[in-house]
Formats: sequence, C-alpha cells, structure tokens
Amino acid sequence: MAMINKVKVLDCTLRDGGYINNWQFGEKNIRAIIENLVLAGVDIIETGFIRECDYCKDLSVFQNVDQIKDMISPKASKILYAAMIEQHNYNPELISQHDEKSVDIIRVTFHRNEWKQTQNTVRELMNKGYKVCVQPVGTVSYEDKDLLTLIEDVNKLKPYAFYLVDTLGVMYQYDMRKLFYLVDDNLSQDICLGFHSHNNLQMSFANAQELIRLNNKRTIIVDSACYGMGRGVGNLVTELFIDYANKNIEQKYEVTPVLKIVDKYLMPIYAEHRWGYDLPYFISATVKCHPNYAAYLIKKETLEIEKIEKILNLIPENERNEYNPELIEQLYIRIQGCEINDEESYRELIRKIGDRDVLILGLGASIIKYEKNINNIIKKQNVFVIALNFIPINIKVDAVFVSNEKRITNMKISKSNFVIATSNLIEKIQAGLFFNYTSLLGEGDALDNAGAMVIRVLRKLDVKKVYMAGFDGYDVDASSCYALDEIKKMLDYDTVNKKNREISKQLKMALKGMEYELLTPTKYKINCI
Repeated sequence: MAMINKVKVLDCTLRDGGYINNWQFGEKNIRAIIENLVLAGVDIIETGFIRECDYCKDLSVFQNVDQIKDMISPKASKILYAAMIEQHNYNPELISQHDEKSVDIIRVTFHRNEWKQTQNTVRELMNKGYKVCVQPVGTVSYEDKDLLTLIEDVNKLKPYAFYLVDTLGVMYQYDMRKLFYLVDDNLSQDICLGFHSHNNLQMSFANAQELIRLNNKRTIIVDSACYGMGRGVGNLVTELFIDYANKNIEQKYEVTPVLKIVDKYLMPIYAEHRWGYDLPYFISATVKCHPNYAAYLIKKETLEIEKIEKILNLIPENERNEYNPELIEQLYIRIQGCEINDEESYRELIRKIGDRDVLILGLGASIIKYEKNINNIIKKQNVFVIALNFIPINIKVDAVFVSNEKRITNMKISKSNFVIATSNLIEKIQAGLFFNYTSLLGEGDALDNAGAMVIRVLRKLDVKKVYMAGFDGYDVDASSCYALDEIKKMLDYDTVNKKNREISKQLKMALKGMEYELLTPTKYKINCI
C-alpha cells in the first residue's frame, strides 16, 4: 500500500499520437477524447503541442495557452492538464501567465546542446505559475557523468518533474534499474520522476512496471497513449497500464472510457495510418540508432537484413540519436555502389537488341490479366523483352534485369536465362552482363527504382521506343499488386501514396524525351509530355 498516490498516469494521445495523423483529430473528437480521459480518471491529460503555427481547431497543436482553455472547459478539479513545447520552437510570448483556466503543466523537451537555453525557459515558465516537466531527448544515451551534471542543474531549478525519456526505445529492465537508481539517488525528493517510452522492443509495459516496483518514496509519472498511439511502434498503452494499476496499485481508474476512445475515435485513424510493432523500429533499437535510419533502408526493399544491419552499424555514434537523411543515403549508395567498367556490357547488350524496340515487364498483377495482349505485341512488333527482378511464367523474355538483392532468392534462374545485373550484385549472382550501379541512380527516395534504372540503360543505347507492362503501382490491397504471391505485402495509405509518388518521379525523369507506350494500367503519373 506504500505505492498509493505515488503513481500518476499522463495520457499523451493528443500530442504524441498526433504524429500518426498530423494532429488532425477534429475539434469534436479532441473534446470527446479529453472528456473520456476525465471520466477514466487519468491523472494528467496532455492536450497537444504549443508552437508557432496557423491555428486550426481541428488540430491538437496550439499557438498559445489561451486557445487550449476552450478545449478543456470546464476543467475537472482533480485532473491536471498539460501541453508540450520544444525548446527550439519556444517563443515566450505564446505562454501567458497561469490563470487556472488553461493548462497546469508545461512539458519542455530539448536536445543536449539546448540545455543552457532550456534552463532559462524553465525558470520563465515556473515564474509564470506553471508546473514544468524537464524532458531531455534520449536520456538513455547520456553518459553517467553528463546525466549527473544535468540532474545537478535540475535540482537547482526545482521543476515539477524530471523525465527519463527512452527516445529510441532501446531500454530493457536492467537499463531501467541502472537509470532509476542513478537518478533517484541524486534527484531532489520533491521532484517527480517521469518516464516516457517508445515501444520499439515491446518493453514499454515491462519497463513501466519495473519503475513502479523500484520506487517507494517518490511520485512517478508514467506516460501512455490510448491504444499505444504514437510514432512507428507507438507508446505504452493507456488501457493496459491503468488496468494494471487498478489491480496492483490502487483501484482508481475507469478503463471503459479509454476503450470508448479507442473504438470510436482511434480505430478510424488506425485503419489508414497504422502503428504498432514494426521491423525497422526493432532493428534500430538493437543498434541504438534513430528508427528513421532503419525505415529508410527497409523501405528500399532491395537489401537483405544482414546488409541493413551492416549499414546501420556504419553510422557514427554522434549521428545515431538524430536522423540525418543525407548520411543514410550516402551510406546506402556507398555499400551498394561497386564501381566497374561497363563499356563492354553496353556494347554486348546493343548487339543483342539490335534495332528492335524494347518491352519492359514489371511484376504488377496486370501482366496476368493482359497476358494475351502482351504476347501479341511481342510477336507482332518483334520486341526485345526485359523482365525486372523476376522471371515471368507465361511470357517469354530475352533478358532478366536484376538490381534487387532481396529478389534473388525467389528467382529460379537457369542457364537459359540471359541475366543483366547492376554492379552491387556482382558477388551475389552469375550474370551475363553487369552495369555500373551508381551511374544508373536517380534522385530522391526511389533513386534506384529498377524500372527507371533499366530505362537509363536503354536510353544510353539509343533505343527508339519502350513498351511498358506490369508497372501497376502500389495499392493497400496487396493481393491486387503483384504477379507473384511471395512478393505480396500489406502497406498503409501513406506508404502507398509516397511510393507511387516517388517512383512516378523516377520514371518520368528517366523517360523524358523517349517514346514509350503503356500496355497495362498504372497508378504512376509518368506523362512526360
């Protein structure tokens, strides 16, 4: 019973969950979520971000504290309301004097190099009457001596709470024990200890339980979100944690209102924007780097897991906590790039093609539906047929272009197949011809799209016309996307739209100035006129 009233739950659905839907919950839903969190008895409700922006009532992002008043009125007497500011976006004019009508708590998140300015921010906010939470990004990555120095400064400030923030989701229970004892032994007892986790290793629930088990004297604040809503894999799940708290600490929360939030307001979002366990976030946690690095490599869909891990381990320690898109692209190209002299490969391929037009076969499901028409074109036009990273079953091809390492294991290449490949696969596959990988790259996220790469080869050969089939594009219904079952995978709307947009860009650039004809429907917007 010593734990009663020592644990507070802070629900951050409207703030951290907003990364999923760009904070577009809708005004009525924002109000309803807050009302149901009040009914659930959650101790602290985070209403969203405060930052310089064009305010819209449908978003849980506010220009100032005054705009939050209307959303939380009337305030529940036993509940605290919070909002977060980012130090690099902080404008003191956005935060007026605390008047009991708006938020009670301001949470300040900051990077290491911002701590000096953050101390001034904390003082200003406390002087205005707010309870302030000090939340260093990536607390887990701090060296002990640096963390102790930070805590020494925090003790002088005397904020409401100091947070352990597992930004990269890398903590196990032994990490929690180590951090807790270090912080608890040195942090002033009248300062609450908060815990904000990301569920990359599916350890958020276990770590929260461990924190509660370890504590016997200090008030603990545990962050959670309804249905775990949050970036990537998400956060600690509110309904799970308050149910655990009811059964193991004190019966004080109502779970049903949270379930109502999930069912009525979050499931429609989840249908379009998924979150939950995700391979990139697991891999990134194992190598202790920002999840966007692993996500970038996995979304390429060109690398085996071993090579992804190899690239991630090349990221310098000082670049791991914050995402650097230029760095990961450079490392990707460096590992993939294998410079060769491919002049003879071009000469040999033009000898094989001659003056014929070329048909490029993608592995879209449309090649099955339009198989008869495709075969008629092949026969009638006498085209040279190149398949991209697969071997068709009922369409005879003259060559197979291979650029994707992941696809090799699914391809049953025989001696009768004439294989042309990019130089990044020179040690992976027996090919008739190899072409320099880096010389075929475009620009952007889909820079090594196979269709665009082979078009660049054909452009260099002065091929007059290109026919294209099976360039269907991506769809959330994976069953309709591919000609081969082993390639099928589920994708969310955001990923589908981004992939279609990026590949359209690559194909459009590659085809510019070339004569081409689409033999099957496509979602790619590649009109080059």
